[in-house]
Amino acid sequence: MATIAQLAADKPTWFDNPAISKRLWPATLETLYMTGLSSLITVALGLPLGLLLVATSARGVLANKAVNSVLGAIVNIGRSIPFIILMIALIPFTRLVMGSAIGWTSAVLPLAVAAIPFFARLVETSVLAVDPGKVEAATMMGATGRQVMFGVQVREALPGIVQGITVLVITIVGYSAIAGVLGGGGLGTLAYNYGYQRYQSDTMIATVVVIVLIVQVVQMLGDMFSRLVDHR
Repeated sequence: MATIAQLAADKPTWFDNPAISKRLWPATLETLYMTGLSSLITVALGLPLGLLLVATSARGVLANKAVNSVLGAIVNIGRSIPFIILMIALIPFTRLVMGSAIGWTSAVLPLAVAAIPFFARLVETSVLAVDPGKVEAATMMGATGRQVMFGVQVREALPGIVQGITVLVITIVGYSAIAGVLGGGGLGTLAYNYGYQRYQSDTMIATVVVIVLIVQVVQMLGDMFSRLVDHR
């Protein structure tokens, strides 16, 4: 009868482990796909929302306290809901829109919904940090509200917005791992199914290493692009 030690010795590890040799790369691609697609959707919707928050603020070009309060409340509510609860709550809607609540494609919707209010606040913070003197100078020179918003505020805030996108993508990478535990695919599913449920510590370590590498690359690219667009 084989002993526990013999069973442990016979258990494949690292690159002999099919979970790593055959499933790690596809899981990495799924994580990259869901992160990339949900990030694009978030930027496409969160950027205008953030700019609208700025425009309708007290010092904005479209100052409107009522609209700003409503938008601010929606953003705050969205940011306050923990992602795992939001993803579970959105399962019926995700199934209706995507046809399924399982897999990386289905995880894109809740990832984007969770990230949009977060990114909108990052955009708002970056734009509001622009020197008010530059805005006043442009206004005194006869610039229209649109010219002030895009020609001065957005232009000056661009490095901060790029850094905000960097933070956004890294946050979504973390969210994607949580989504994987709920059947969202990617590295989270791999780590949960094999690293946790089957006690494969090598698989768990491998997924963590890959996630760390993804985050490092994203941060490096974000810093590089931020410097490129910084004309201050």
